[in-house]
Amino acid sequence: MRVLFIIVFFLTNNSMNTKTILIGVLIIGGLIGLMWWGRNNQTATPAAAGTSTSNTESALIASETQYDFGTISMAKGNVEKVFTVTNPTSKDVLLSRLVTSCMCTTAYIVSPAGEKGPFGMPGHGGAVPPSNETIKAGESRGIKVVYDPNAHGPAGVGTIDRVITLTDSEGAVLELSIRVTVTP
Repeated sequence: MRVLFIIVFFLTNNSMNTKTILIGVLIIGGLIGLMWWGRNNQTATPAAAGTSTSNTESALIASETQYDFGTISMAKGNVEKVFTVTNPTSKDVLLSRLVTSCMCTTAYIVSPAGEKGPFGMPGHGGAVPPSNETIKAGESRGIKVVYDPNAHGPAGVGTIDRVITLTDSEGAVLELSIRVTVTP
């Protein structure tokens, strides 16, 4: 508030007309109001985010959630890893969504009935279909992850980290991740 009074004092002592002073005061008051409003919204956001069901931990578990392919060459082509995901609960779990964090990575659900997919990055290369895979109590599924080292062209060398997100019908999430160091 002191700043506002100092600015008003400065403007009135520099022979400006009343209209200019009023506009300056309104702009400054508006900026202060926006900063106050933004500060209040920042403190409210984390509490609201904690109540969201999309941030809850999935009932599904994986024997391994991270895999490092090590160093691979673009010339050798795609690499793949199959993660095992299990439903240790006494209830069926519907795996409703399976997405990847980049278009260079695709995922498939491997079950006794065969392979379902590919599932990829939302918004790139078309829509990602719903996975709609029921994992019965005590059952497991394979999540086959395929990484294409050529997807980003010659600039896509170095260490790459990607995430595969499995979301169940309750909004709970299980994340799997891969790491690879790409060479030409």
